[in-house]
Amino acid sequence: QVQLVESGGGLVQAGGSLRLSCAASGRSFSAYTMGWFRRAPGMEREFVAAINWSGGGIYYGDSMKGRFTVSRDNNAKNTVYLQMNSLKPEDTAAYFCAADTGGLTTATLRFFDGYLYNLWGQGTQVAVSS
Repeated sequence: QVQLVESGGGLVQAGGSLRLSCAASGRSFSAYTMGWFRRAPGMEREFVAAINWSGGGIYYGDSMKGRFTVSRDNNAKNTVYLQMNSLKPEDTAAYFCAADTGGLTTATLRFFDGYLYNLWGQGTQVAVSS
């Protein structure tokens, strides 16, 4: 069973950067689409980014384009990253990584749909001060 552990959250000033990491256990990590989602207090879960198994398919939520970059290391580190630049106070949220082990996102092309991801990490908090 794959387990996901996020890290890298923290407090940063507006305009700053953070890099989130999501370390995955298990040998099949390289076969999964990985996604990042966030949830701000009182808000619905929001799609941030997704990357397919090879890294050849990358998708972003509209407000993240040009500021966030998702990448993955399928080799020794089994980790997916989210580089966040030009952070804004509205980026403040708990950030979660998720894995689609069933291939549903690839089959449907709905990489933004959190319901198609079946494994989730515990989240890491990001706070951006103005």
